[in-house]
Amino acid sequence: MAEGKFVSYLRVSTDKQGRSGLGLEAQREAVARYLNGGRWKLVAEYVEVESGKRNTRPQLQAAISHAKATGAKLVIARLDRLARNLHFVSSLQERGVDFVAADMPDANRLTIHIIAAVAEAVGRTISENTKNALAAAKARGVKLGNPNGARALKGKQVGNADAVAKIKADAAQRASDLRGIVDDIRRSGITTVRGIADELHTRGIRAPRGNKWHPTAVARLLSRLGNAA
Repeated sequence: MAEGKFVSYLRVSTDKQGRSGLGLEAQREAVARYLNGGRWKLVAEYVEVESGKRNTRPQLQAAISHAKATGAKLVIARLDRLARNLHFVSSLQERGVDFVAADMPDANRLTIHIIAAVAEAVGRTISENTKNALAAAKARGVKLGNPNGARALKGKQVGNADAVAKIKADAAQRASDLRGIVDDIRRSGITTVRGIADELHTRGIRAPRGNKWHPTAVARLLSRLGNAA
């Protein structure tokens, strides 16, 4: 039986299907059947109308962001509609979001692992080809690497700089994840940092540190969103 929080993502291929609801109701029913029973909560539903000429999926990214922000699992109706999309797979892996398909609930992690294994095998092939190319260049007398060796990095605190950059990148990504939710809160008429903090807590959005949102954390979040606008 389903347990925990879920964000559903439904997708149709044409504007006509989106307007008529054709396909959406079947997907919604499949998700409802999967969630039937158990202790679960559907915190949000995202619907994408994707034409054959468009590769971007803003509603998918919004669904992933919402799931990430609330600690929910992404639920989709059919695995075959998304498993072939490598951008979808990589987005889930990079963002640390778990997902389940209503038609194959036991195959979600296995499918991710298979696709990741194939990508890893391709990566190993590329790496091996690169090593062979470098060995061939070295055999021809080409000098490889930094001529100054380790001295070129001395005193530059490269490791610390990388760590700081990673922290900043993670904070910027989290702010991006929360943009849609914060915009929705503002549209509802809540605009103060304290009011936004209370509403984030009410909606179950996890704070960067601990479970409680404080006005200072909201102020930093709004500053990041403003700088990224």
